[in-house]
Amino acid sequence: MIRLENLTLIFGLGTPDENTALENVSLSVKAQDYITIIGSNGAGKSSLFNAIAGTFAPHSGHIYLDRDREGTEHDITREPEYKRARYIGRIFQNPLLGTAGRMTLEDNMVICRQKGYRGLKISLNRKLREEFRAQLAELGMGLENRLTDNVELFSGGQRQALTLLMTVMSRPSLLLLDEHTAALDPWNAERVMELTMRFTKDYKLTVMMITHNMSQALEIGSRLLMMDRGEIILDLNAEEKSRLTTAGLVERFKDIRSRELAHDEMLLG
Repeated sequence: MIRLENLTLIFGLGTPDENTALENVSLSVKAQDYITIIGSNGAGKSSLFNAIAGTFAPHSGHIYLDRDREGTEHDITREPEYKRARYIGRIFQNPLLGTAGRMTLEDNMVICRQKGYRGLKISLNRKLREEFRAQLAELGMGLENRLTDNVELFSGGQRQALTLLMTVMSRPSLLLLDEHTAALDPWNAERVMELTMRFTKDYKLTVMMITHNMSQALEIGSRLLMMDRGEIILDLNAEEKSRLTTAGLVERFKDIRSRELAHDEMLLG
């Protein structure tokens, strides 16, 4: 599905502020993997997503992706971000980033359906609106009755659930979840997570999810990665992580790095 080969990402190369965000990272992700990614602040989690999504070009290494789901790898290392967005979906922590607030709900969904703004070529008609209502009803938030409302009127939880639905509707080859429930209240965070798991199964998605919640990382998905200082230091399959507790995971970090895992948010998660 996606393969990273000796990926290195350096900021401020050759300057006093030089910082290696990723260092020789290699990773193979299979189709329909659900990978949770944990690590302290500055571990390289978002840098990993930025490299995959094309936000920043790596200093060295390669990224290969089966973007057509036909088993053929394409080297996308130098492909611009806007092109990758056609087959790599990304949802951020901020629920305001995934939708156009000053446009109506139905116009947002039209843009999603045609994969970008092209003058709203798809005509809104009764049949299409009924289709949108049926899809929105799955969210359980009453948005199916608000097609003509501007999205900026919705709550953060509603907007994040809508972003998730629209991203899934575009059938991405790879879905990147960048702490997508962290900014939500507990009820909405749980609801968006439930929808994430259901859509992942129903649409047979390949998912990589950053989380600071170690318990969640152990409970969810088929695989767990731990990052530290730009490196993947632990890669656990479903069976291996099912035998671990949060305390056990902290001990594994200490054994590997010979220091304490000092990030309260991860430990309390």
